[in-house]
Amino acid sequence: MAAPEPDAPREPEALADAETDPGVATEADPGAGAEADTGREADTGTDPNQDPTPGAGPTPDTDAAPAPDANTDPDPNQDADADAEADAPPGPEPVTVPSMSAGPDFVLRPWEMSDLLLVREASQDPYIPLITTIPARYSDAAAEAFVRRQWERAATGAGYPFAIVRSRDRRPVGSIGLWLRELPEGRASIGYWMVASGRGQGVTRAALRTVTSWALRDLGIPRLQLFIEPWNTASARIAVDVGYRREGLLRGWQRVGDERRDMAVYGLLNTDGPADGRAVTAD
Repeated sequence: MAAPEPDAPREPEALADAETDPGVATEADPGAGAEADTGREADTGTDPNQDPTPGAGPTPDTDAAPAPDANTDPDPNQDADADAEADAPPGPEPVTVPSMSAGPDFVLRPWEMSDLLLVREASQDPYIPLITTIPARYSDAAAEAFVRRQWERAATGAGYPFAIVRSRDRRPVGSIGLWLRELPEGRASIGYWMVASGRGQGVTRAALRTVTSWALRDLGIPRLQLFIEPWNTASARIAVDVGYRREGLLRGWQRVGDERRDMAVYGLLNTDGPADGRAVTAD
């Protein structure tokens, strides 16, 4: 498994072997650990800057001179504050999660409330709740909050969260996300997890190949990276098959339970290639 969610604590990928192929790699996300719904209700209080309601009070005398001791000089810091605001970098823009094919058997699409059964199955996995914000104890409320968090990530520009869905029966079997926290530095991370019913079918490889190609060619992201525990040879093999290169070992990179774990970092540049038999950048 690889970097499943941007707000997950940096904990290890789910167990993977050549037969089960769950493929998990890890990624941290600012604002980790919130299980509650992050939505806010609209503020219905009165706006203190709103014009007074006609007839609500005496009309001021517009011809009256200001009080003799009134300070009418401009604020000397006002222009400086305005300049600083103008120079501030823009915040992340909302993104729209597309639907796309991941080969003949699977599709990637935005999360839906109909995906609660997937959250239930993932919560029963011994490892997925450790590396994501999937609830370890399932409840409909906690599962709905998880889905809303995926919507919030797109709405705040944190990344593109996809559900991985089997085409023949429309059953969701996993998750993959492209996380944009470091996009201003020209790089992004990919993370994924797969429940037991989706393993052993080549799903992880197809999903990773699809998101990788889309991110490099269509979005033009200069660099993609995955973080995989050294023992996770299945995920490492999938990453290499798709075109990623192992670049080094990050010692004590991520806290897992009560200990720090090493992570191997895999990278792919949009100037590398070809990947998957094709150049990763468009001609």
